Parts: sequence; C-alpha cells; structure tokens
Amino acid sequence: MEALTQLEEHILLSVFHLKENAYLITVRDFIKENTGKELSIGTIYVPMERLRRKGYLSTRIVKPAPKVGGRSVKYYHLTKEGMANLEGMKKVHDRM
Repeated sequence: MEALTQLEEHILLSVFHLKENAYLITVRDFIKENTGKELSIGTIYVPMERLRRKGYLSTRIVKPAPKVGGRSVKYYHLTKEGMANLEGMKKVHDRM
C-alpha cells in the first residue's frame, strides 16, 4: 500500500461513495459536503489525474449532455489497485 495525501484519500473515498456518478464536480462537491473544505477544480483535478496515472482510478468519457453545458464528462472509477489501497488505509487508520 502506497501512502497517499489526505486529499488523495478523500478523492478515492469520494469516488467509492459516488460510484457511477463520480466526475470532477461531484467529487469536489462530495468533499465539500463531508469536510467543509471549499476546493477549486484544479485542486481536485491534479491529484485525480495523478491517482489515475498510478492505476488507482480509471476513466471513461461520456459524450456531451445538455445538463453539463454540452461538454464531454470524464467519469472516474476505482480500480482493483485503488480499492486495495483504500482497504489498506482503513486497516492503518483502525490500528492507529
């Protein structure tokens, strides 16, 4: 298990809870709702992409929809490696 920053943990947990509805804005809103932290899009995007490059998240791009302003949406999903890291973090938190 690789040590992650607190924000990276929050992102993985958000993607886990949001399931099929995890994209940049919903992850940011979920973190704000649960931590009270108001984060910019860039503050969320950079670590999400880092987690994707590490293999903890995968993405799928969905064609434009009117409700998101006609832009394609990149949805994030936990990979097996991401889930294993979350489980490992939980064990460490429980022991601490």
